[in-house]
Amino acid sequence: MFDAQCDLGALVYEPHQDPDAVLRDFAADLRAHGRRVVGMVQAGQCADSSLSAVLLHSGEKLLLAQDFDPAAQGCRLDLARLQNAAERIAGALAHGADLVIINRFGKRERDGKGLSYLIERALNADIPVLIAVGRDHFADWIKFAGGMSVRLGCDRDALEAWWQGVTAVGAQPDGGSRPTVCEILK
Repeated sequence: MFDAQCDLGALVYEPHQDPDAVLRDFAADLRAHGRRVVGMVQAGQCADSSLSAVLLHSGEKLLLAQDFDPAAQGCRLDLARLQNAAERIAGALAHGADLVIINRFGKRERDGKGLSYLIERALNADIPVLIAVGRDHFADWIKFAGGMSVRLGCDRDALEAWWQGVTAVGAQPDGGSRPTVCEILK
């Protein structure tokens, strides 16, 4: 599924950082420049009823939290709502994209569930993928990606450098030797 071109970027964030704002702003700028960005960015918090996501291709906000249950502990993610969001993203992806953004890599994706199939679908279509990965999930991410991703800092400059590398690689004429994104970012 993964290749050495490293068109798979992991925006690695610390607990005090806000990867959602970084991804949301980056996607907005790409769209303003005519790029088709498909995927979603988290809004709200996992541990309360505000957990939601914004579909980047439509701007629609979807509730992802379970209906309120005072006895619930930990993340209140409603898996049926997550699956519905994934289906909407898959439908938009079927119409093409310049970039796919996945809001988080977590235990569901680690286990091959959640939004993991969207990553595979995009990469199989040669569409770059950007995903937020918490520092505490990075070892699982490396295993999942087979080591074939670029680790990006949680800031706009890192995203810009990665994107420039990905789009430069895609713009190279075939037949010549071209550097991979991994080589460019080293």
